[in-house]
Amino acid sequence: MVVNGDEGDPGSFIDRALLEYDPHAVLEGEILCGYAVGSTRGIIFIRSEYPKAIIRMREAIAAARAAGILGPSVLGSSFSFEASVFPGLGSYVCGEETAMLNTLEGMRGEVQIRPPYPTIEGLYGKPTVVNNVETLVNIPPIVEHGPETYAALGTDKSKGTKVTCLNHGFARPGLLEVEFGITLREVIEAAGGGAGGQHLAAVVLGGPMGSILLPEEWDVPVCYGAMAERGIQLGHGGLVAIPESADFRGLLEHWLEFMMDESCGKCVPCRLGSQTAWNLLRDSGRPEGQSRLERLLEVMEQGSLCAFG
Repeated sequence: MVVNGDEGDPGSFIDRALLEYDPHAVLEGEILCGYAVGSTRGIIFIRSEYPKAIIRMREAIAAARAAGILGPSVLGSSFSFEASVFPGLGSYVCGEETAMLNTLEGMRGEVQIRPPYPTIEGLYGKPTVVNNVETLVNIPPIVEHGPETYAALGTDKSKGTKVTCLNHGFARPGLLEVEFGITLREVIEAAGGGAGGQHLAAVVLGGPMGSILLPEEWDVPVCYGAMAERGIQLGHGGLVAIPESADFRGLLEHWLEFMMDESCGKCVPCRLGSQTAWNLLRDSGRPEGQSRLERLLEVMEQGSLCAFG
């Protein structure tokens, strides 16, 4: 089983905080997952930009092994489990599970065609479960207190809690764990609104592949189902504030540059489309420029293998 700690969304640092300040919770969730699926090996993939997290996680593994929590006989049982850390190589797209598995095998970090899915044929051709850091940290308290206790929180479509991440554009930036069902507006108000009393023109939710939400859209519940029904991507839960003084055109240009730089190149619509979209934006004086850009973005979405495209 593989732990996905390649948290690459700009403005998101949820996994970083968990890996650095509560590494044993991540490790315990990983071991429990391994036990549940019959895996004897766990790999924690951490982006190279998190050197402190890599050190803390390796220290936690060494301490757990010394305490008999890892090794050929976990806590004296017949269950065997080993864990290791794999530093990422700096590519944003390696947060996609098949590109991550390619990287672990020493290959280029490119997205793979599915099926087969990793749970059938993953790392080294073996069935592989990939889970995010936050998912695994939730497992120990569910085991300790029972699934009913956890399921009593949240909504019908999203049980439990979600950590949200608020960037420095808010008056009170940081991490805020909320129960699913709270509105996005309540989260923003809990963060004190814009930094320095600035009015916000919008917020970016879920990173560059997520959604831009104007103030009239903030009453949506923080819930994967409710947001999906409105075409909103919650993603990892990162929130970036956009003040009224922001240059929206400059922001779009910045995102398209990010897409050009970080596309793995596997899909032609994503690889060439991002460059073409950037060119169209730069040359948008032509009357047909916007319609061409919108059509191009539709082609990129339909023709790409992963969420990046």
